[in-house]
This record gives sequence, structure tokens and C-alpha cells, in this order.
Amino acid sequence: MVVLVLGLPAAAVGAGLAAYEASMRTVRAQTAERHQVTARLTSSVKSDDGWAKQSAQVRWTDTDGVVRTGAALVKPGTPAGATVRVWVDRDGTVTTAPASTLNATTSGWMVGAMAGFGVAAGSYAAWAGMRLVLDRRRYARWGAEWELVEPQWSARFHR
Repeated sequence: MVVLVLGLPAAAVGAGLAAYEASMRTVRAQTAERHQVTARLTSSVKSDDGWAKQSAQVRWTDTDGVVRTGAALVKPGTPAGATVRVWVDRDGTVTTAPASTLNATTSGWMVGAMAGFGVAAGSYAAWAGMRLVLDRRRYARWGAEWELVEPQWSARFHR
């Protein structure tokens, strides 16, 4: 019970905060190295009755005046020449949006919940194992006592 009452919250909070801090380091690093630019589609994207974004070639000019191209995910049916916002890294390569603080918070909560579940499952496994050991011991002692008592007890009925 002490492990559950003290260990479960300590493990959950400790693991959750550690995961949150690690995720926040990733968020800060990605935010520092990625930025959004406005790009133009070089060709139209086919409309295929689907809702999933499709890869298309885009072109943009970076802060140094260099014209760059890359592939980005855009909505189906977007015409050529349309402007889209894309995330690029320091090298000018199209990349995904940086992780958000919501991602870090979710990661912290999930890892904390898993740690709490792990402590609860470990405590239950220890309880079940201890009960199994004690039950076997008790049944062995009961069997040994029955070996001593049973001949005397059953002899009364065989007269």
C-alpha cells in the first residue's frame, strides 16, 4: 500500500516532468531552426475526390534571394500558381512544422500515466506473487498437519 500511495504519484510525476522537459527541448530546437515561407505551386494538384493532401512541387525565394524548390503537401484541386505556406529548415529544405507545446504536454501526460500504470501493475504483481507464495506455504503446512491427524481421525470410523 505504501508503494501505491507514495510511489505511484512520485513515479508518475517524475516521469511525466522528465518527458515534458525532454519534449520542450525538442520544441525549442525545432522552433529555432524552422520557419515558414510563402511558396507558389509550380503545377496544379489533381482533384481525386480524396481529402488527403498530396505532394506537389513548390517554389519560393529565401531571405538571401535564392530561388528554391521543393515538395510540399497541399490540398487536392489546388491550381498552379496558388500560394501555400510551407515550413523550411535553415538549409532551405521543406520540412514538417515544429513540434508544439501541446505535443510536449501530451507527451508528459502520457509518459506519466504509463509510469503510474507500471507502478500499479508492479504492485499488483508483487501482491499476487506474495499471495501465491504464502498460499503454497499454508497449503503445505495444512497438508503436513492432515498427514498427522487423518490416520487418527479416520480410525474412529473403521471400528
